[in-house]
Amino acid sequence: MTTTAAAVELSIEDLRAVTGYAVRCAEPALELVEAVRPDDARPREAVDAARAFADGGARGKALRDTAWAALRAAKEAGDPAAAEAARAAMAAAGAAYLHPIADAHQVKHVLGSAAHAAHAAALAAGAAGSGESVASRWLDTARALATPEVVAVLRRYPPAPGGGGRVGELVRRLDAELRDGTGPSEGLGTDERT
Repeated sequence: MTTTAAAVELSIEDLRAVTGYAVRCAEPALELVEAVRPDDARPREAVDAARAFADGGARGKALRDTAWAALRAAKEAGDPAAAEAARAAMAAAGAAYLHPIADAHQVKHVLGSAAHAAHAAALAAGAAGSGESVASRWLDTARALATPEVVAVLRRYPPAPGGGGRVGELVRRLDAELRDGTGPSEGLGTDERT
């Protein structure tokens, strides 16, 4: 017997808010991929396409194409931190395709760019132990960037599912903190993240 997930109320304004949030989370991580692959514009193009949608543009081919291109950039990055930063860009463009179904996997459309960016920063920090504190600071910032509209959309979905490795852990942590309002009330500035 197949069960169908319940519908979730989701407006175009909700999608724009979620996508704008994903852009704000992914954009600072772009420097990590651009430092390794300065001639690869695909991750930045994905973030730019997502920003254009968040600012009122169409939800169409450019978002899909740039998201797939950023994923290819991640696979070709040759550096774990750069690859995760490119995945953050891919997730920003993919945020526009959050589905209106009550499926826990949809939470990654909302929080994926933040989790990939935090993981990228932790990998770039490298030294044992410091990676966790760097990831925590990035999640603090992501939490501070989440508007009430984004949190309201997130709460329409079931909590994030298990699995997904380190990025999945970061998604679940951020999800829990946004749902219950725990953790620091303010994030860190861009220059304090690394």
